[in-house]
Amino acid sequence: MKFKTDSKPAEDQRVLVEAIASWTESLRDTISAAAGLEQAIIATENHCPRAINEPVQRLVASLRYGTLEDALRRFADDIAHPTCDFVVAALITASTHHSRDLTQLLTHLAECSRSECELYLRIWVSRARTRTSVRIISGTIFCFGLGLLLFNMSYLRPFLSQEGVFVLLAIAVSFGCSLYWMSQIARVEVPGRLLAHRVGSKS
Repeated sequence: MKFKTDSKPAEDQRVLVEAIASWTESLRDTISAAAGLEQAIIATENHCPRAINEPVQRLVASLRYGTLEDALRRFADDIAHPTCDFVVAALITASTHHSRDLTQLLTHLAECSRSECELYLRIWVSRARTRTSVRIISGTIFCFGLGLLLFNMSYLRPFLSQEGVFVLLAIAVSFGCSLYWMSQIARVEVPGRLLAHRVGSKS
């Protein structure tokens, strides 16, 4: 399975996946009392999570002038997250083949989304500790360098030579690369989208 590096940090990913899980659970509960899948989707508009409020509103609006499948595909493309793709795929399959186990399937997808939220939470906590350590180290180095400039300039005099400037530049580049690397590992790798190519082929 292909993976991509998402620009959103783990905390943002957790909020989005949790919103998808809540909306899936709401849709599952509404289906039992609604006349059909479209009616159930429309009924979730007024109490959907804030993180996906606008995509759900656009989904409901799309149902009024297009087919259910096209609206769901645009909804998946709007959120652009693999977890949402699985939910949309289940809804499209149920609407096409009249699946009787949709409620059970949505329950399973919601449980998987909750487990994914817990994973993102653990990632966010562990990386928050790393970021704190990086801030402490960076602040210590900055204060140490500033102290040398103010109180012990003779210690830095060798770095004013041609060789010293080269060494100082090498240290600065190494330190900058380390900070860049730390920012990269704070990003979250998520699976490639299930419906990305299909949505792109229809647009």
